[in-house]
Amino acid sequence: MKPDYHRYRPTPLWRLVLIASLAGGMAEIVWVSLYASFTSLTTATVAREVTASLLPAFATGTTGVWLGILIHMLLAVALGYAFAYVLWKPFARPRGMVATLAVSVLTLATVWTMNFFVVLPVLNPAFITLMPYPVTFASKMLFALAMTVTLAWPELRRQARKRAPVTRLAG
Repeated sequence: MKPDYHRYRPTPLWRLVLIASLAGGMAEIVWVSLYASFTSLTTATVAREVTASLLPAFATGTTGVWLGILIHMLLAVALGYAFAYVLWKPFARPRGMVATLAVSVLTLATVWTMNFFVVLPVLNPAFITLMPYPVTFASKMLFALAMTVTLAWPELRRQARKRAPVTRLAG
């Protein structure tokens, strides 16, 4: 008997959370790149300042740029897993996509507030001045949106398959 490749196979939770976290981190990178393309700010400067926040000795040159991207993505994965296992899985997931979006928006707004008003003023005050607050806040909200859509995708897909009419092929 041949395996049925058309059957729905759920994505393991750890993999779904990893993809959602990376999607959130990439959404922020794309947003900052878009903003930088319309201003005098370079994305390399942003990446170097991310590195300078945690590893100031490595912030210069090309190494600082790659380390900044790596640090950003590692923080995105850590944030995604913390969100998924502390808030989403026990509270928001059973209530659907709207609850997931609401909880992720509130969570990322809290993270943004802590970053820009508590953590970064101590670690790297220069980072705060790189972009206006609304731009950085929009970045976090895009993280929330990308993470939410990715986390909700399997359920949306399952519902779409359930609603799709079954049609028989002629023949």
